[in-house]
Amino acid sequence: MNIKSISSRENPLYKELKHLASSSQARRKAGRTLLDGVHLCDAYLQHVGPPPFCVVSEAARAHPEVMAILARCAGERTQCIALPDALYHVLSQIEHGIDLLFVIDTPQAGAPPALMQSAVLLDNLQDPGNLGSILRSAAAAGIESVFCSAGTAFAWSPKVLRAGMGAHFILTIFENVDLADLIAGASVPVLATSSHAQKQLYEIDLKRPVAWLFGHEGQGIADDLLALATHQITIPHFGAMESLNVAASAAVCFFEQARQKRCG
Repeated sequence: MNIKSISSRENPLYKELKHLASSSQARRKAGRTLLDGVHLCDAYLQHVGPPPFCVVSEAARAHPEVMAILARCAGERTQCIALPDALYHVLSQIEHGIDLLFVIDTPQAGAPPALMQSAVLLDNLQDPGNLGSILRSAAAAGIESVFCSAGTAFAWSPKVLRAGMGAHFILTIFENVDLADLIAGASVPVLATSSHAQKQLYEIDLKRPVAWLFGHEGQGIADDLLALATHQITIPHFGAMESLNVAASAAVCFFEQARQKRCG
């Protein structure tokens, strides 16, 4: 594979990469984002294919895992550049990793379909780590679609991508969705988690498809959406903690559904 070396901080392409690495607004405007590290790059190749750009540090060019990935990217579609270590590390947020980045086009899922299969609905979820963890758990549990409200963190930010560990490339993710309209037209039950609910998770029949609704880390689900849910449910716990982290709650729900489907 032909690898172009760039050594100047003033290089226009390097400046563009630095802007993408540091600015969510720039990523949204360009319709591109960064995959940071060998694991994400390998997952992208496996599920999507070669990226438009790959970036490697000079120190990592001869690393066996990097060489194997670059070989799979060989062809006219992918351009590859090598950077001095100091320039590369300005772009990367991973410490002590293998220095490889992909620059990819952010997938556009189009208009959201009607809710007819199991799905995840996220209302104003703020923390990138929580969002990525929920995506990872959803993909592991066999859920295929995730719908994010306009106030939810950008699903394709580098932090969410790292937390998702490749789940993005298995799921279909819809952003800026009007969740009220989506719920109103749903043909599957919509289950909203609430610490104030009377019905427990383990009392619900989850052998059929359901849509899971989760909300803001501190404020929970908006009242208007909560009122539209088919059921409000709580996860029983026996310690002194008042509630679970939203990502932990989601994982419990998804895998209770997976358990019921497996045993049913």
